[in-house]
Amino acid sequence: MVVVGGGIAGVSTVAALRAGGFDGDLTLVDAGEFPYDRPPLSKDYLAGSRDLKQIALRPPQWYDQQDVRLVNLTAATALRPAQRAVELADGTLLPADRVVLATGGGAARPPIPGSDGERVHVLRTAEDADRLRTALTPGARILVVGAGLIGAEVASTAVDLGCQVVLADPAHPPLAAAVGTDLAAWLHDQHAARGIAVVPAGVESFEPTAAGIAARFSGGHGPRVFDAAVLGVGMVPQTALAAAAGLETDRGIVVDTGQVTSNPAVLAVGDSARTRRDGLLLPRTEHWEAARQDAARAAAALLGRPAPPATAPWFWTDRHGRHVEAVGRMAEAERVVVRGSFDDPAFSVFGLRAGLVVAAAAVDDPTAVRAARRMIDRRVRIDPARLSDPSVNLRALLR
Repeated sequence: MVVVGGGIAGVSTVAALRAGGFDGDLTLVDAGEFPYDRPPLSKDYLAGSRDLKQIALRPPQWYDQQDVRLVNLTAATALRPAQRAVELADGTLLPADRVVLATGGGAARPPIPGSDGERVHVLRTAEDADRLRTALTPGARILVVGAGLIGAEVASTAVDLGCQVVLADPAHPPLAAAVGTDLAAWLHDQHAARGIAVVPAGVESFEPTAAGIAARFSGGHGPRVFDAAVLGVGMVPQTALAAAAGLETDRGIVVDTGQVTSNPAVLAVGDSARTRRDGLLLPRTEHWEAARQDAARAAAALLGRPAPPATAPWFWTDRHGRHVEAVGRMAEAERVVVRGSFDDPAFSVFGLRAGLVVAAAAVDDPTAVRAARRMIDRRVRIDPARLSDPSVNLRALLR
């Protein structure tokens, strides 16, 4: 078996295969020196407080211990199903009875005039973070475009490094669909509280100047001149390898509920995979935990075992010294119940529909999210009054 891509989805796949008893040849292809974790790229790694080895997904000896052949510093350039092989950039053919594509995605670059200039950055890889870090000097004027997870984290890191930060996003408030309108607004307000100037607009163009780069905003905001800009506006799934091999793609590599593509010898996991369920193509889920769940399903399919039970989607983010977690789909909620107060050191919000918890989000309270995940998965009917009372133990509500 050959796994293409060394992110969390790829590494989790080889780990799940070995844990499940697969004892055949297992190869992991990775373009970098070794597989590393991506969430720290916008935080500790970007700030320089952790180096690349400190964010490795597994220690170097793990691959030998698991009898995983790590083929690094290269890329898979073609799938050869008829030859049962994967072709590498240097023409080497890796024998492959089954292939798992964990190709991930690249940073999105919307068609903004001037956005291809050297002062306009993206953040998806360690190399991206290394280039961006050189621009985040004390006093530097930094524009962050997009106030979603990555943009907010980069803005938080940049202001911690002493930069003068402007954060631009036309959505108000960003992340409302993920955590609810009130919590999203509270989170967005934290930027201004840290001295970040928030511009409720998109960027229409960039233009190099003698003093840096000028950004022109929609709605008549600006233009303003910056030393550097960062585009934090999402990702684009890497599907070229799959498409060239004749696999079905549609804004992602199309897979069934077992992560199997249109070719039964090829599976896909992680950010690049898009599931078809009951004839409908679902939105891609671009989160760390979702990639691990994909890997578990793929390993089960390859080993001929039942898929593990599905659980509610979960993600986290860190910004301005606060830890935020969310689970479920807040957009499905009919009402939102606040547990505690937004003025408390830690608090949470729960989304309910027909008496069932369908989502939750919490600030500095991961215990609440863990309980909420069990409520969602078990479809436990909850009394909203007790749920909103911080004195009521959440575990008691699960009984």
